Parts: sequence; C-alpha cells; structure tokens
Amino acid sequence: MKENLSDLDEALATFVEMRSRLMAIAYRILGSTNEAEDVVQETWLRWQRTDRTVVANPNALLSTMTVRLAINVSQSARRRHETLVDRWTSDATDASDDPGAQAERREAVEEAVQLMMARLTSSERAAYVLREAFGYPYRQISERLQVGVANARQLVSRARAHLAAGPQTLANSASHEAPRRPPA
Repeated sequence: MKENLSDLDEALATFVEMRSRLMAIAYRILGSTNEAEDVVQETWLRWQRTDRTVVANPNALLSTMTVRLAINVSQSARRRHETLVDRWTSDATDASDDPGAQAERREAVEEAVQLMMARLTSSERAAYVLREAFGYPYRQISERLQVGVANARQLVSRARAHLAAGPQTLANSASHEAPRRPPA
C-alpha cells in the first residue's frame, strides 16, 4: 500500500508541475477555458490509470495526451456547432500594468484566438500552437499529432498562410448574376 501511495504522490507531483503548460496547450487549441480545463482533467484521469513504470518521458506523454484530447474535443460534433469563444482572463496579471493596456491586450488575444478558430483546422491549430507558442521541433509535433515530419511542417506552413491571408469577404448573390439588359 505504501508503494502505491508514493507512486501516486510522484504522479501527482509530475502532473501538478506540468498543469499550467497542459492548460496552455489545451486552451490554445480549443480557445475555451472551460473546455481546456475539462481536457486537463481528463488527462489527469488517464495519467492515474497509466502504467507509469514504462513511461520514459512523463512530460512528453502528458503533453501528447493533452494535444490529442484537445483535438478530439475540437473535432466533436457538439463542438462544431458552437461558435462562441469564451472570454479569457489571465490569472497571472501584473498589478502595475495599466488597466487600459490589460484590456487592449486581452482584446488582442481574443481576436487572435477567434481568427485562429475561424481560419485553421484543428490539426493546423495544434501544429501551429506547438511550433509557434511552445517552440516544439517538427519531429515532436509529428509524434504528438501522429503524422509524418513533412506533414507537420506542411500543417504549420498552411496555418501561417491561412493566418496571413487578408480578410475574407463574402460576395452577395447579386454580384454573381448576369448583367440585365434593358428591354428592347
């Protein structure tokens, strides 16, 4: 019983050490604090059931589990029908920051997340976040997303291109109609 307790304490310590990073990964993929918390909770439950004696790199496994669970959530039918991205509030704000600057920064982050959610597929979001936000090498991205290294590079490249594209405008149906000639 004592061995199991120390193993669980070790697992808890590892998870607590990684929790903020896992939360950041899940949030950047999903764009929702509530869904990110659910994914991190599910990661903890799976981490408890994992045979940790065969795990070579616990941090990599926890990151991989979080990425895959977040992608599953983002691709679920329930999620595809929702369009609202909830407001993100930072728990770690500097008290000396100007409230106006904080509001502008929060607004900019919200707009960036909405842009990512609108323009990128879930796989592109995951690859882009892992590369740009966390600096993961393409090899690790490919392992976590279960794609080839070239595919991981392509996902990041496409994500960059989609985000760099100008605003998309919708044409109305009148602009597609043939010009009408006056009656003779």
